[in-house]
Amino acid sequence: MSFLSKFSLQIAKLLPHVKTDLFIPALVDMFKELVPTNNIMVIVYPSKSLPRIEYNDLPAHRVSIVDKYVKGAFLLDPYYLAALKQEKVGFFHLSALSPDGFDESEYNQVYFQFCGLYDECGYIFQLDDEGKSFVNISLGRIDDTETFCDKDLKQLSEITALVEALVKCHWQTEEIETDHQPDLREQLETALECFGTSILTERENQMVQMILHGYSSKAIAARFNISVETVKLHRKNAYAKLDLSTQGELFNLFINSLMNVKNYEDGDPLITYHSTSKS
Repeated sequence: MSFLSKFSLQIAKLLPHVKTDLFIPALVDMFKELVPTNNIMVIVYPSKSLPRIEYNDLPAHRVSIVDKYVKGAFLLDPYYLAALKQEKVGFFHLSALSPDGFDESEYNQVYFQFCGLYDECGYIFQLDDEGKSFVNISLGRIDDTETFCDKDLKQLSEITALVEALVKCHWQTEEIETDHQPDLREQLETALECFGTSILTERENQMVQMILHGYSSKAIAARFNISVETVKLHRKNAYAKLDLSTQGELFNLFINSLMNVKNYEDGDPLITYHSTSKS
């Protein structure tokens, strides 16, 4: 059966379930029929609230990482950053969104490898006019030895318009958040920007931010027009001030400080985190 025939058949099965609880399972079934994928996540990002995992078929022993993702690690997700910072919409392979050095980043090492993700592609669709509320449909391959082939990626890209129309129709009744509701996502964004600022110099903080986002020393050097050796020196000084030795420790400190944030307003989250951990 051709891809078009399979797609038409799956759409016919999916349409009756729009705006019902059966829509997401039917959507997942459709993608699993269209391309080889053994992990699908559907994540809704309300404009002010933390991400909401609508569907996740990670193995039980790997589900614990999702809690870290929802409470702060999502801030470093290339798909989240592409949707919010670059206002990207459509279908993308991870390689098109991730920065140079992402494969060696701690986010990739901790989150992707813990999940067993070998490759990922997915859709980003906005749910509001401001672009602050959106959906990410992630198609992954877990514990695999092959990436998505060019044919799969091309076919998934070609059905973007119809998938977007279905997604927007299903989520058009997404709850409207009030002006009086705390903007939890903005709080975490601010906490990320302020992470380490009570201890580090401005340049050291810039290095830490770039490292957390997965940029290599070479890419950081090019961004700030400095030498790679200077980048390494700033990183060494930052790690010493934060009492860290590795990028893994930096990532864990970042995640733990954000997960500790409660009623955050502004300032370095490490101040609250250190005072709480000592008490």
